[in-house]
Formats: sequence, structure tokens, C-alpha cells
Amino acid sequence: MTKHKFTVGQMVDFLPGPADANAPRGKYRVERQMPSETRDLQYRVKHADDGHERVVLESRLSARTGVFG
Repeated sequence: MTKHKFTVGQMVDFLPGPADANAPRGKYRVERQMPSETRDLQYRVKHADDGHERVVLESRLSARTGVFG
């Protein structure tokens, strides 16, 4: 079983792909780890500025670096 890379509460960067054309890139907070039927796990994340939540694939996320996460 594959383990999630990111934890609930962690701040991450979202890089939208072609299927995510309307989703803003940038800083999101992981709200929930979700199961997936593929090796690319899913997360429910919340945009840091507008508060909009969406489900995204782990491959579209990267850990934020720096002191302020």
C-alpha cells in the first residue's frame, strides 16, 4: 500500500495540469488525505487566499519550502 507524502495541515504548492485549467496555482492547505484506485494518491486541499476546496492528485503537489511554509 502506498503512503501519502503530505500530512493534514501541511501547506503545499499546487501546479495545475491541462485538466485543471480553472484552478489557481499557488499555496494550499491539505485538509484530508483521500484514497485512490491508482498509485497517484489524492488530497482534499483548500486554497490559502480564496478558501476554495478541491480534490487534487499528489503528482500535482509539492512541499512548500521556507520558514513560513
